Amino acid sequence: MKESDCIYGLRAVIEAVRAGKQIDRLLIKQGLQGALYHELMIEVRNHNIAYQIVPLERIELVTRKNHQGVLAWVSLIEFQSITNLLPMIFEKGEDPLIIALDGVSDVRNFGAIVRSAECLGAHAVIIPEKGSARITADAIKTSAGALHSFPVCREKSIVRSVEYLKESGLKVITAGEKSGSHISEADLKGPAVLIMGSEDKGISRELILLSDQQVMIPMRGEIGSLNVSVAAGILLYEITRQRLL
Repeated sequence: MKESDCIYGLRAVIEAVRAGKQIDRLLIKQGLQGALYHELMIEVRNHNIAYQIVPLERIELVTRKNHQGVLAWVSLIEFQSITNLLPMIFEKGEDPLIIALDGVSDVRNFGAIVRSAECLGAHAVIIPEKGSARITADAIKTSAGALHSFPVCREKSIVRSVEYLKESGLKVITAGEKSGSHISEADLKGPAVLIMGSEDKGISRELILLSDQQVMIPMRGEIGSLNVSVAAGILLYEITRQRLL
């Protein structure tokens, strides 16, 4: 991460939070104390900001300027809440189509998924606060600018968010490489949340257990898996195709 992408210093970060800036990531040095530190932590708790306590060396990999033990990255987009967004989709008389990304960490994959989601009629993407790709200039570029307008919901728990969507009447669809129904044979119509797993670990067991339907993309080549953004595009296309029938 570049120094030019962040703000640093206790007072600077406190004022950014108070000004309503959405903090994408916050690093705080281990053992930090003092009045300003406590003032910062009050703001962090009041605004429900996720943070990490890290060694000094971690911060100084980014900058050696007068950071006072605090580094923050201000989000390039405004995040939304799925609990606020979902009722609005239903009120429009539309069947929600939500994509939940379980630990997709590559910014270009993330940007490409958002681009496909916007093009193919999805309503929002959900990402977890921790373990997800940051919203960088590269992500926005790869999304072809879709990240400036397409709803992104950053939630504390992806599992709880999917549980909420399921309780609200959405079908939970998970994608696997070797198991599940052929996508053209599965019924993908109606309100749905499509879960895509991380590049290395796939979908977590907790989310698989919430699944109502497991689907797979048939492949004939020797390589046994698709890039997650490519797989997401294929699945979103099939869902949209079925909805238009």
